Amino acid sequence: MLIVTSGSLGDVAPYTGLGARLAEAGHTVTIATHEQFRDIVELPFLPLPGDLREILPQARGQAGPESGTGPRALLRLLKIARPLVAELGDGIAAAVRESRAQVMLLSTVVAPLGYSVAEAAGIAYAGVFLQPVFPTGAFGPVLTGGRDTRVPAVNRWMGEVTEATARPLYRGPIRELRERLGLPRKSTRLLEREQRHRYPTFHGFSEIVVPRPRDWPASHEVTGYWWPARPQAWEPPAEVTGFLRAGPPPVFIGFGSMAPGQGERLATAVLEAIRRAGVRAIVQAGWSGLHVGDHPDILGVGPLPHDWLFPGTSAVVHHAGAGTTGAALRAGVPAVAVPVLADQPFWARRLHALGVSPPPLPLPQLTADRLAQAIVTAVTLKQRAGEIARQLAAEDGAARILTWLENPGSGKTVSA
Repeated sequence: MLIVTSGSLGDVAPYTGLGARLAEAGHTVTIATHEQFRDIVELPFLPLPGDLREILPQARGQAGPESGTGPRALLRLLKIARPLVAELGDGIAAAVRESRAQVMLLSTVVAPLGYSVAEAAGIAYAGVFLQPVFPTGAFGPVLTGGRDTRVPAVNRWMGEVTEATARPLYRGPIRELRERLGLPRKSTRLLEREQRHRYPTFHGFSEIVVPRPRDWPASHEVTGYWWPARPQAWEPPAEVTGFLRAGPPPVFIGFGSMAPGQGERLATAVLEAIRRAGVRAIVQAGWSGLHVGDHPDILGVGPLPHDWLFPGTSAVVHHAGAGTTGAALRAGVPAVAVPVLADQPFWARRLHALGVSPPPLPLPQLTADRLAQAIVTAVTLKQRAGEIARQLAAEDGAARILTWLENPGSGKTVSA
């Protein structure tokens, strides 16, 4: 079995846990993703070409007053993603050959390419998506912020337009990949109709957070979260455990893979917000290089497992990526969502609607005063966050996939 994913850490970590569950059930599992994530994958690993760190600094919404959402921002993101997508197809095909996979599980970004690779190899496949990207009347297109117009037909139309906008990103790479694989040439839209609903697409989030849209096709399921696997040999750093024990639970502040190179600009606002809110804080550098200096009530850290760290915090300030959003919900701690681009505003709105976060604070609007006020509000939402966490603890996101894998061929669907 081959799990294929592409993107940032949040696009990879959930599949380490899903892969571990499948391996525990007796499947032979390989994960194919970018080389920089080899260290977090303890299952057999195969590298994919590309590095998102070369792309994200060009995305809008990470500096100054620019917006990182909306159609124009999506168009720019798709444009800068073209080089990455163009080289992924051959990497997926090579991974299938080397792993001798009989089944592929494909994340959102790689799925349009992986479908054709699976066709050439004659193997079953399923989507394993972290975002609800299929058009629906329940909310607007997730990749442009997911705002609900309250008119289902408009929501669905906007989702279809967004799909059409993204289609050219894959058209050329799929055509060239199919030629190299010896497959017949077909239009992208025809391939979508043939491939998208042939096998299931599983969504790794909870219906407590995003109820399954009623107008989705039968092939699209919501299973519950896939939690990242913590490396077996990992030990918590003594300085972090000491800081946690030295006073009240701190606020975690980190923006993951967002705002590359913006650490110095963000540090001033973050430091002043911590002081105004009167809290202790753990500040994670992330790809932005966020450092606020030496202060007795602030600890700077690098990467740490969220499942270990977040339960010991009073609130989590984060960029509202799908993975970090789920981790904070699992930990039962409230959030301050600071979305930047793509699906992040959607998750930020969901957190607020669930009652575990104040209104979203988009990164271009972040100031010390706004962040301080949001932190003060967030720490009062602990009880509601705990209620959500207890509900999520009863779910098993991998169970449905394990059932399907008993006979992947039986999972075929024809309705769209």
